[in-house]
Amino acid sequence: MVRFRCSVCNYVYDEDKEGKKYANLPDSWTCPVCGAPKSAFIEEGVSKDDENISTNVAGKIIEQLVAFGVKHVFGIPGDSNLPLVNAIRENKDIDFILTRHEETAAFIASAYGKITGKLGVCMSIAGPGATNLITGLMDSATDRSPVLALVGQIPEVYLGSEAFQEIDQITLFRPFAEYAETIARSNQAIKLTMMAVKYALKKPGVAVLSCPTDVLADKLADEIIQPDKRLFKSEVVATDQDIQKAADLINKCSRPVVFAGWGARHSGDLLMKLSEKLKAPIATTSRAKGVIHETYKYAVGVLGSIGTKYSAKAIRDCDLILIIGSGFRQANLVSAGVKFIQIDSDPTRIGKTFDVDIGLVGDGKLILQKLVPLINEQEENNDFLSGVFKMKQAYFTELEEEAKDLSIPINPGYVIQSLRRNLDKDAIICVDVGDHTYWTYKKFICEGHKMYLNANMASMGFALPASIAAKINYPEKQVLCLASDGGFAMLMADFTTAVRENLNIVVVLFHDCVLKNIKKELIRDGYPIFGVNFPNPNFAEFAKSSGGFGIRVEIPDKLDGALQEALNSGKPSIVEVMTDPDKMAASTKKID
Repeated sequence: MVRFRCSVCNYVYDEDKEGKKYANLPDSWTCPVCGAPKSAFIEEGVSKDDENISTNVAGKIIEQLVAFGVKHVFGIPGDSNLPLVNAIRENKDIDFILTRHEETAAFIASAYGKITGKLGVCMSIAGPGATNLITGLMDSATDRSPVLALVGQIPEVYLGSEAFQEIDQITLFRPFAEYAETIARSNQAIKLTMMAVKYALKKPGVAVLSCPTDVLADKLADEIIQPDKRLFKSEVVATDQDIQKAADLINKCSRPVVFAGWGARHSGDLLMKLSEKLKAPIATTSRAKGVIHETYKYAVGVLGSIGTKYSAKAIRDCDLILIIGSGFRQANLVSAGVKFIQIDSDPTRIGKTFDVDIGLVGDGKLILQKLVPLINEQEENNDFLSGVFKMKQAYFTELEEEAKDLSIPINPGYVIQSLRRNLDKDAIICVDVGDHTYWTYKKFICEGHKMYLNANMASMGFALPASIAAKINYPEKQVLCLASDGGFAMLMADFTTAVRENLNIVVVLFHDCVLKNIKKELIRDGYPIFGVNFPNPNFAEFAKSSGGFGIRVEIPDKLDGALQEALNSGKPSIVEVMTDPDKMAASTKKID
């Protein structure tokens, strides 16, 4: 029999004592203590041998996630999450994708959120499975990607007894999670799942549900929550008065620059219209690279340590910067007296580290839709732009020369220009962290391509999981993983996940047997070169032995053909390029 507790006064209706099932009480029945209606009572427990209930907590959690639109869960099964894995097996509307490592699962979920804007879901067992999720979840937290982690836990009845694989999961995740709770009782499952999804999508960021395995196995008949009754998106737009003030300030300036961040990633057409009116350069953050075609006349590329010198010149020489969807870490590049207008959906990011003349809180695209019509047509300011254009043209000439460099070992810059020649314009490129990141972001000119990276944490190992996420969502597009041997080797076992799932990603591997970024930093800071060199396997042979396509390239004029073979192989592929270990991008402490 079951107990039902009044959520108003805590009176308990006990079916054993009352001798009558709660369900058989008339709808007009009220709490004998406070008069609350029958709907205010909460079920406290379900007898496990109640043959009328065929569903359990795990099944209801998965059913609820499916209702929220979740199609994939990435992770590793084990004793503490087996009810969840079985629930996925039984539900035809969701897939379980097995990874080799929980860090990969979390990275895939985070990349899934970045690429689609929808909830990414990863799963682990208790103990080491939980701790292995952290690096990937930190990518979600710092790059603001919506992710839910379903973390298996030892049985609730053993919590606090120093049981095998027991750790305090909530304390572990709460410092960076938007939401972290334990499903300690069966009747919490639906509500807490709904709350976790809401919080993950709200910032966006990380939500964690700690799931004791005995609670997951409890029977539960609760109805799932309908998303349209609980999930609501707030599309905030600044007031018309404030937008007019911003337009008035822009119209008074003669050397404006538009700076687009992640919050402007869906606003390419509006950015172009604004730039055309103002004759203003558009610079971007690394995360927003490609939001406009970088061959566009006023495009100046990425600003910052992995960006272009001509974007920095535009920022130095301007009199106003319109920042859309970025915290703008590059304020130290700005000359005195420059005006700032900053647009962001998060008011805490506006004026966080520098003074702002006008701050507009709201969605970047919606604000631009109102702002652009208010902007006056301007004449091109040759005094301001001529130097920027001259530097840009010289840079493009440099890229053309680099595309002809047939030196051996292969110049990393040549690899980038080979990619430009061979990739479709709508290809998705997932970039790992390393020396090759600088070559890619400085020298790859986006013309419709989409790029993704682990921007704020700058963690090696991101690109392979991200390419898996991209290919799951865009199977018809070319998906590239650009990685160094150091970063790729960290999670290379999950290349076999791409093979198993028939995801024909192409890994372009910069093979030089050295951690180049660290080597640069050692040289820069006056240390001997130590602890950065390693032997490597033959990665092309690894690809073949895993069931994919692999090819090693040692001569530059063979690279174009190798890329085409990989792209046309129909298999997950590794193009292993033997690059010059001594040819390094400019030294820097961190990527922006």
